Amino acid sequence: MLQPQPLVLGDLEGFYAYTAQSGDTLAVVARHFGVEPSQITSQEYVPASGFIQLGKKLLIPKTLTDFYYSDILLPDSEVIYSPTARNFDVAQFVNSAGGYLRSYQQLVSGEVLSGSQIVERVAQNTSTNPRLLLAVIELRSHWVTQTPAEPYLAHPLDLGYKEYEGLYLELAVAARLINTGYYSWRNGEMTELIFADGTSARIAPNLNAGTVGIQYLMAQLYSKPAWETMTYGPENIIAIHERFFGDPNLRAGTIEPLFNEGVSPPTLELPFAPGQPWALTGGLHYGWTAGTPLGALDFAPITGERACVVSRVWVLASAPGTIIHAANNMVIIALEDENGIRTGWEIMYMHIADFESIAAGTHVNLDDPIGHPSCEGGSATGTHVHITRKYKGEWIGANDPLPFILSGWLAVPGTKIYQSTLVKDLQTIYARQYATVESYIQR
Repeated sequence: MLQPQPLVLGDLEGFYAYTAQSGDTLAVVARHFGVEPSQITSQEYVPASGFIQLGKKLLIPKTLTDFYYSDILLPDSEVIYSPTARNFDVAQFVNSAGGYLRSYQQLVSGEVLSGSQIVERVAQNTSTNPRLLLAVIELRSHWVTQTPAEPYLAHPLDLGYKEYEGLYLELAVAARLINTGYYSWRNGEMTELIFADGTSARIAPNLNAGTVGIQYLMAQLYSKPAWETMTYGPENIIAIHERFFGDPNLRAGTIEPLFNEGVSPPTLELPFAPGQPWALTGGLHYGWTAGTPLGALDFAPITGERACVVSRVWVLASAPGTIIHAANNMVIIALEDENGIRTGWEIMYMHIADFESIAAGTHVNLDDPIGHPSCEGGSATGTHVHITRKYKGEWIGANDPLPFILSGWLAVPGTKIYQSTLVKDLQTIYARQYATVESYIQR
């Protein structure tokens, strides 16, 4: 397992010596340690915004002294659906493990999915690592390696969410909980765990986002004493993970760090043709569901077509790349540079109609058509396209240090979800669900 980042007294009495991790910003580190950014010092320059250089030493006042379990559980790339999971054959692993999961089937949105297909679907949708999802299934049901005499089909993971029945929905809930911890820590929004018994503990400030994602999931399921056993005890969730998949650090070493000081947002164009009227119908909202950052925008064509018809107009590629996923009304482009090298950035489009949708494996140039906007593929009140970004499998919000810019329009968060604006020069476009004139936008 990863060794925890050193968290020791610095050269000056009353200070922690902290080593900057992947994805750290000054504001977020300050929240983790319960101090103001101005109180953090270093012998080297530390930017007020943007990523802190990996490995930079920071001195932080020792105001926080009472925190909980500082051992790293998994690298970030083993928690999100990073490139290290792209070639992982879920079906092969499930079949070889020999448990009930290999024969399990469930009807999902009119389609019969096998156990391995459910894991793959949830991993893809939520961008959660399928290896971690399999470890969660084994921890809560033993379905990966065993066949129970009377399988608990309604709630195999027994998460306590009675309204979500069947493995597919329960696994999606587990992924949402992992994402909630992961991104809330990444963004500095969460500093405390609240356990199933109502007790609480301060999160250790040296932890990585992946570890907090797992800690948060387990805190929703267990009392504090049970959490200690199931998370850090001898037969914990990580022991299962390592028994199944070996040393996670070997895989992580091929892709991490996920972020470094030089990462910048990609150059993107609005996903429709120049001169064509569209509307910003959804301001910044979740990339997938609650738990993911506010990094998605909704655009609807202004065509006079009736609500929820498959539009005749095209959604266009916002940048060149290769289609790595095209199914279930979701299209994902892995962006490429001028030499055809993948950059780590991905653009995800939702509500792409089945009719004339692009095929996976297709190379696209800027403004190539990828499909038609619709209401297909999830909850929608009108025809539109949902567009959001990932980097190396991590959902990306629209704030510092990676702003969301389309054709020069900067996404500016509002006071509420869905109620943001796009700003360019002296112009402002306002998100309006029903496409009023304030929301009209053209390239």
